[in-house]
Amino acid sequence: MRPILLKGHERSLNQIKYNRDGDLLFSVAKDKVLCVWFAANGERLGTYQGHQGAVWTVDVSPNTVLLATGSADNEVRLWNVKTGECVKVWDFPTAVKRVEFSPDGSRLLAVTEKRMGYLGTIVVFDICYGDGEGGDLNDQNDEPSLRITCEESKATVAGWGYLGQYIIAGHEDGSVSQYDAKEGEQLENVQAHEFDYQINDIQFSSDRTYFITASKDKTAKILSTRNLAILKSFPSDTPLNTAALTPKKDYVILGGGQAAMDVTTTSARQGKFEARFYHRIFEDEIGRVKGHFGPLNTIAVHPAGTGYASGSEDGYIRVHHFDKPYFDFMYEVEREQMRR
Repeated sequence: MRPILLKGHERSLNQIKYNRDGDLLFSVAKDKVLCVWFAANGERLGTYQGHQGAVWTVDVSPNTVLLATGSADNEVRLWNVKTGECVKVWDFPTAVKRVEFSPDGSRLLAVTEKRMGYLGTIVVFDICYGDGEGGDLNDQNDEPSLRITCEESKATVAGWGYLGQYIIAGHEDGSVSQYDAKEGEQLENVQAHEFDYQINDIQFSSDRTYFITASKDKTAKILSTRNLAILKSFPSDTPLNTAALTPKKDYVILGGGQAAMDVTTTSARQGKFEARFYHRIFEDEIGRVKGHFGPLNTIAVHPAGTGYASGSEDGYIRVHHFDKPYFDFMYEVEREQMRR
């Protein structure tokens, strides 16, 4: 499984995302640039210029027409994927830490930072797709259709539950909450991780009925979208920045490493900069993939489950296409099941 090394950023990676078809990979970093790559061979297709600060987050609409980014310059920008032009800018009082399109692409949520007397919020915009031919894309609403204010602990990450019914948010204090996506009221709140260890990432299964959270408390957990029940827990030996669920096989991939500021004092082996594979059902660690020389900040899995990409503090993206042994590997009990 030789990785393809993508060098397109001068600073550490913040988030990478495949589109729904899995042929494009979008990446954002602290260097203000948003890159798009061909996922198959790692060729860079282009960049989207315009942000004035570190770009924290990116998401692409299900039909790959629009692209959303959130940045430290307090803006959410909407881009035309094909032409690279910025079709809309929404301004906020604080930085935007996470953006995500709803499963049908009709809405976009953005998580804003708590700072300078402003509380952290989750805002939702209704998204228009113009004439369907890529025209009139800049005809977007100026005002959000919903605003959720986080009174207690600020949201660090958020996403949509199945069919866009719920908004699920991970908080700075290690809790996960479920909001009604129409009214914005909080329905559930569960202390999923250790208190005061923030949740760094949240990624959903392909049908969005469950999701995985990665936390600073060195664990990743799978929760049910419906009632936030904790279904599985994956302990590791380093703070986790990112966790992803793999389609096709019942695995999860976790990424982390100790905080960037402590990195220079330890060797790469101690730094634990590997992507760790765990079995989703049995909760065992089954393998690691080395390569980065800084903590892993973001992992994305190809929607068809044929490979994954990881982005690190070292400024590189490594794209892996899984080999046959990955798909053949099975536990004895799984083999038994197959024989029946």
